[in-house]
Amino acid sequence: MTDVSTGRFENDPFDLPLDFQAFYLNSQEFFHSYAAELLGSRRDAEEAVHEAFCLIHTEWNDLLGSRSFEEETWSILRMITMRWLRAKGTRPAFLAKGAFTQTMDATRDQLTVLEESIGLYSAIAQLPDRQFDVIVLRYVLGYPTRKIAWLLGLDERTADYHARKGKEHLRRQLHLPESPRIKEANV
Repeated sequence: MTDVSTGRFENDPFDLPLDFQAFYLNSQEFFHSYAAELLGSRRDAEEAVHEAFCLIHTEWNDLLGSRSFEEETWSILRMITMRWLRAKGTRPAFLAKGAFTQTMDATRDQLTVLEESIGLYSAIAQLPDRQFDVIVLRYVLGYPTRKIAWLLGLDERTADYHARKGKEHLRRQLHLPESPRIKEANV
């Protein structure tokens, strides 16, 4: 049982349903990575993810009966993480810190110049929710399509579709030219 007022589990963790324990063990690393990337702090991410898991636990039976279990649990994580961002009064940390530049040391200077000249990170932040999720998961956190699809409760083709749409949205927003492949397909 979750104490809603404190957001803490009242029981010993081993008293939790086995299917919830399995979900936690399978999802917690990803949930923490996502929250840390947006919140910029492992400690904040741990607290936000704990809050998300408490809410998921509270709604567990309803979620299990849902046709969109993965999508609904993802929505809970996203809602809690965004609430934490609003409470901090900040934008996603990868925008402020330039997560791309941190993970790609070889192109650090080029990406900094790119951000200054075209506003890539700000443009990512303005994507529609599903495109934002897929772009961040694929290009910031480096998750493969199969895992992104599983985590978001999507078919792999749908995850790829959102990635393509997100990239196209960014291309238009940043006034970048179409790739020759796209031009050929439109002929």
